[in-house]
Amino acid sequence: MLSVKHPLAAIFGLAGPRLTDEERAFFADADPYGFILFGRNIGTPDQVRALVADLRDCVGREAPVLIDQEGGRVRRLKPPHWRDAPSMAPFVALHDRDPAAAGRAVSLNASLLATELADLGIDVDCYPLADVPVAGAHDIIGDRAFGHDPAVVSTLCGHAISGLLAGGVLPVVKHIPGHGRAFADSHLDLPTVDADHATLAATDFVPFKALAQAPYGMTAHIVYTALDPDRPATTSPTVIRDVVRGELGFEGLLMTDDLSMKALTGDFAVRTAESLAAGCDLVLHCNGDMDEMTAVARGCRPLDVDAQARVKRLDVFKAQRLKSLNVRAIQAELDDLLATV
Repeated sequence: MLSVKHPLAAIFGLAGPRLTDEERAFFADADPYGFILFGRNIGTPDQVRALVADLRDCVGREAPVLIDQEGGRVRRLKPPHWRDAPSMAPFVALHDRDPAAAGRAVSLNASLLATELADLGIDVDCYPLADVPVAGAHDIIGDRAFGHDPAVVSTLCGHAISGLLAGGVLPVVKHIPGHGRAFADSHLDLPTVDADHATLAATDFVPFKALAQAPYGMTAHIVYTALDPDRPATTSPTVIRDVVRGELGFEGLLMTDDLSMKALTGDFAVRTAESLAAGCDLVLHCNGDMDEMTAVARGCRPLDVDAQARVKRLDVFKAQRLKSLNVRAIQAELDDLLATV
């Protein structure tokens, strides 16, 4: 019996709006699970479609293509070619007045996001944030979150997930087990959270536990002293296996946050190996630096048996795509709901 070759447990970014010969050769050889796009990769709709097709051609399969399209501050697709998608703030404000209307608005908005992405061939959105910000925390989360109440965050994230799935795009819930208490930006520093386990369980963990059936999740590069005082969640077996998989019961494919963020230090091959050893299914490297990606590939391995099973489970979510969505009607209804805020 011939052995089946499984993709590398990695998701890579690239440097610009078109593949270079070096990137094409590297991706063909490394065979990563998927790719992620950023603003530097985005031009016109036709250019993005061509780029997505080229990326998949490199690996010879329908590899997942990810993007961070939340709305507000974090969106890679912007006017004039794409909608001016809002932050989460107006949905939170609407929820204060009419919870049912807010849930409907979040779902409609997410379906519009998905429709735009699916039109480009992008099939995974790194959204929604299930983080619960606390007073005084760093603004890196801020209005990207669905407010400060764990129950509300849980509910509105659920609506966001449903809306994305209806539009044919798989969501990535982030940042497990919670970035809301961070007083530093993990893009620049390693945050430390000193809240005790009981406090985390009663607040930060609540949305992630409620969303444990989501298709994808993304870790937080944060040290939680009550869980593992020596390692950030991404590289901590205690956090990943005991908390994320155990206490929270998260069943989806789990990817790291970007390994090139400054919250992590050391050789990229080591960062990769430690993340996978901790229990992450996939490592994410975003900046397109070829030397760093080569090191990530060196420290990586193909998808393991558990990750392969979780990939197969994605078919259940893909089946939730609706056959057609009336974009004009959705936009009009969303505008009416948000006009009251």
